[in-house]
Amino acid sequence: MGLFARLFNLRPREAPAVLAGLALFFLLFTGYFMLRPVRETMGIAGGVENLQWLFTGTFLSTLLVLPLFGWLASRVARRRILPCAYGFFVLNLLLFAALFLGYPDNPWLARTFYIWLSVFNLVAISLAWSVLADVFSTEQAKRLFGMMAGGASLGGLTGPSVGTLLVAPLQHSGLLALAALLLAGSAGVAAWLYRWRDRHPLGPDERPAEQERHVTLGGNPFDGAVEVARSPFLLGIALFVVLLASVSTFLYFEQATLVAARFPDPVQQTQVFGLIDILVQALAIFTQVFLTGRIAQRLGVGVLLVAVPLVIAGGFLWLALAPTFAVFVVIMVARRAGEYALVRPGREMLYTVVSPQQKFKAKNFIDTVIYRGGDAISGWLKRALDLLGELPGLAMLIGAIIALAWAVTGFLLGRAQRRREEGNSTEETGAGKTVP
Repeated sequence: MGLFARLFNLRPREAPAVLAGLALFFLLFTGYFMLRPVRETMGIAGGVENLQWLFTGTFLSTLLVLPLFGWLASRVARRRILPCAYGFFVLNLLLFAALFLGYPDNPWLARTFYIWLSVFNLVAISLAWSVLADVFSTEQAKRLFGMMAGGASLGGLTGPSVGTLLVAPLQHSGLLALAALLLAGSAGVAAWLYRWRDRHPLGPDERPAEQERHVTLGGNPFDGAVEVARSPFLLGIALFVVLLASVSTFLYFEQATLVAARFPDPVQQTQVFGLIDILVQALAIFTQVFLTGRIAQRLGVGVLLVAVPLVIAGGFLWLALAPTFAVFVVIMVARRAGEYALVRPGREMLYTVVSPQQKFKAKNFIDTVIYRGGDAISGWLKRALDLLGELPGLAMLIGAIIALAWAVTGFLLGRAQRRREEGNSTEETGAGKTVP
């Protein structure tokens, strides 16, 4: 056990919680990645030139969902927010399963599902990370978040494989029902994590926080937006997310264009998307389990937030000079694997130094409305640049500039997080509170 603990950088009694965190993400991402290749194929089926409309529809739908989530977060104890939200999503998946069974070729059902899954994945993943930020301390987050994120990569490997094997016998409706079952299991794991923390408090200062997890956050459905607007730290995270979304959207549109041109058959398209997913997760999981925590511990959160943007800035320049499918695959795999293994854990570590209200309400606002807003705006920008056919490399050059701005923002956030962490260490003398 000593060798195991040293190998995975664990402390006494943390192993069950880390395994639970792995399971939380594994179940969630297995279900999501079973459905993701189907969503991508549906997006191309409507025409690559229309993708910006789907992105805009996703953003508008996110705006409608935000008040509902804010209402839930204001009235339910924070340890019950995730189970309630996931229960609602389970019902949604079962409804879609029934509709796909009766109307398998309906284009508007396909578009609706594309938008729904795009909203669901941000809300569901954001909530899972909110739970971890609520349960684990900043010190634990640096060591353990990367490892627990490995469950997402395992799910990302398992999901496409299971989907490919089962889509023929089960059809889309069967995959949706199976995803609903996996999501319910993920909710059960989240509830267990709170019970684990109740049994293993961090220390005397943790007692008040333990009691607070049983009460509601209060407030109103729009508190998340207000919290972001009045906090420079949260505004910085929001800017980081907008730049991340912009880089992702530029590459996503390029992916759709190159795949549609090279693989006209929808079956081949789904296979290509699945293969990219497998490559991404295989590369990410090794980094998450063995490197992310040690990098965060020794070099700080800022390194996790800066490394990938710098690599992608160089990748955009490479793609501008050599716009081939092979070059794109290398850049896309590096971007997504780096995001899962470094950027996402680092971004979530930022929330360990904010208040519970900000961990749930403000975080969800940033991860959904801000992210999808960045998607929608950058989607229209990329489409406008693509129409300038005489300047094919312009979009990639602008993407490189955005990636550099993303890196600078990550560096500044890493410094701010370190200052807050040091402030918490000196100010937590028995109150058990975080820096506001």
